[in-house]
Amino acid sequence: MENCILAIDQGTTSSRALIFDSEGNKLSVGQQEFAQQFPNNGWVEHDAMEIWQSTIASCHSAIKSASISANQIRCIGITNQRETTIVWDRQTGLPIYNAIVWQDRRTSDFCEELKARQLEETIQHKTGLLIDAYFSASKINWILENVKGARQRAENSELAFGTVDCFLLWHLSKGRSHRTDATNASRTQLFNIKTQQWDEELLAIFDIPASMLPSVEDCAADFGECDAEFFGKAIPVTGIIGDQQAAAFGQCCFTSGMAKSTYGTGCFLLLNTGDHIVKSENRLLSTVAFRLGGKVSYAVEGSIFMAGATMQWVRDGLQLIQHASDSESLAEKASDDLSVYLVPAFTGLGAPYWDPDARGAIFGLTRDSGIIEVVTAALLSVCYQSKDLLVAIEADGGRVESLRVDGGMANNDYVMQKLSDLLDVEVLRPKLTETTALGAAYVAGLQAGIFKSLEEITEKWQLQQCFEPLKDASWRETQYSGWLDSVARTRTNAATNDNRKEEEN
Repeated sequence: MENCILAIDQGTTSSRALIFDSEGNKLSVGQQEFAQQFPNNGWVEHDAMEIWQSTIASCHSAIKSASISANQIRCIGITNQRETTIVWDRQTGLPIYNAIVWQDRRTSDFCEELKARQLEETIQHKTGLLIDAYFSASKINWILENVKGARQRAENSELAFGTVDCFLLWHLSKGRSHRTDATNASRTQLFNIKTQQWDEELLAIFDIPASMLPSVEDCAADFGECDAEFFGKAIPVTGIIGDQQAAAFGQCCFTSGMAKSTYGTGCFLLLNTGDHIVKSENRLLSTVAFRLGGKVSYAVEGSIFMAGATMQWVRDGLQLIQHASDSESLAEKASDDLSVYLVPAFTGLGAPYWDPDARGAIFGLTRDSGIIEVVTAALLSVCYQSKDLLVAIEADGGRVESLRVDGGMANNDYVMQKLSDLLDVEVLRPKLTETTALGAAYVAGLQAGIFKSLEEITEKWQLQQCFEPLKDASWRETQYSGWLDSVARTRTNAATNDNRKEEEN
């Protein structure tokens, strides 16, 4: 118990902290939810100081639950919601505006302007990313343009930018460390994933001063020390990795061809492509999977904005269920040939559509439709969106032989079986589905010397259940074609509404 690891898992709806022992076993969890703010249509914000305070509270809770002292914690690893953008005052550490969340769509028009300037090829070539409001760069630009005095202060080197990991590190170190890792940097749209450097041309395109940016380290590195004020002892921060890459790391997807899919607030499928950057022709993203010892492993990623968040809406918005876990027993009662489809385009559609204007819709309702059908359609929307990603990967020449799954929805047997049926692949659920935090613990433990190699970590992965396809090709084709038709109609409705607005103007 002398080599414990504190893993901070700062997510979109809550901050969590987990204590792991030197074998990678989970000892305790602390968690605190925080407010979601929606000030305008398509806008999503967080109070960054509430993120910080909830993180510290979660850490204290986890340490207390594990019945250990800070003296028994060897190191800290951080994983975080990616792309979410914070700009703060270098002197006070206080944000000059709320954190603009990855789901936020306010910069869609600005992104369209960049596309009109024929910049998408340049940006994708350097970053592996498509031009979209999802990423950090356009959010930074918005803050500089819309917060009074921000641009002048930035040009005077008074402001710092960071993704959530960087903001937490800054406060943990009391402003002594302004650093991030290569995975988070690769999601800003300012980082050249080939040269592994902040890119001057990209900074010019987005009109962002280089002085705002943190230094970029490997995922396992000496990031600085957590000040003794917070836990009674100075503890080194030795690992930082973005949440989806952390989940892949926790799933031991270390070699080319291995894939994982995380079902949290959104859904993110990563396929390891080794030292090769795959440029997708089907609107997937190329990104950094991890960087260790200066060596980069890359991945192809498909991003879905609404997974667990859809069930949160069903629970809190529609109030059809009391707990998200109630959905499984309801879905078991639904028809296997359900023709009700819910397209959860509440903040647009992610990969492979990248349609910011699409909005949520339900199709196929009849007088026989009720709570069971709507709840089941919400669950199945996650499976259908995963199928969209798999189809795009295969069109790019990739092949997923089996899929390792994690996140809260991975514990839903109904969803995992339907996922296997629709994708026609084995779905492998590990014994520990909290692999995001585990990945943060692994990278921190590697740097601290608790774990000696990736091979040692790989041996720790344990299968809990394998879901194999039970449906035939005809069923898959029928169900998926209904989904594709629903998505097409959702996008047509969005285009029609846009045309109507233009005519009114």
